[in-house]
Amino acid sequence: MEVKLCMGYKGKSYNKTISDNDFNIFRGKKIRDKITGLSDLKNYEFLITSGSDKSGFPMRRDVEGSLRKKAFLSKGPGVHIKRKGMRIRKSVMGNTISDNIAQINLKILKEGDKKLEDILGIKEEVKEETKEEPKKKESEKKEPEKKIEEKESKKEESKEEESKKTEDKKEKSKEEKTETKENKEEKK
Repeated sequence: MEVKLCMGYKGKSYNKTISDNDFNIFRGKKIRDKITGLSDLKNYEFLITSGSDKSGFPMRRDVEGSLRKKAFLSKGPGVHIKRKGMRIRKSVMGNTISDNIAQINLKILKEGDKKLEDILGIKEEVKEETKEEPKKKESEKKEPEKKIEEKESKKEESKEEESKKTEDKKEKSKEEKTETKENKEEKK
């Protein structure tokens, strides 16, 4: 069984999948419990903030147990209320971590000996890549201007065609009126 850890630290988020051995540390813990001593992340201290089960239902701090329950809720994780005062019955997971949990959200309280980037093998991107992006944006700006000009010219052409069609219709209706008048006069 693999569980995904989402760790937040100083405005950044880091992901790590853990095996069954490391998951044993989390089994039975509740939201807001502190954890120390993961195998890779030694001397790190974590706070369990939330999580979700295999089906994607969020864990809630105020629902006791480790099972999925239908709670009558007005705000919080898993609830999106559209009107003031409205409450809704939603399925949510309890606040205890069990085998049904697929993701655990953590907050790093204390950093260990090594940096998190070094442990997870994340390299920081070089600033040269950011310099190339504005050049792309400038060329992208020119393309939409061309597209706008093409659209405007197509609109003008379509307006001219429509005006020609309306003129043709008017002429045809005039011809038909004159023909009907002539036919009436001939019959008399």
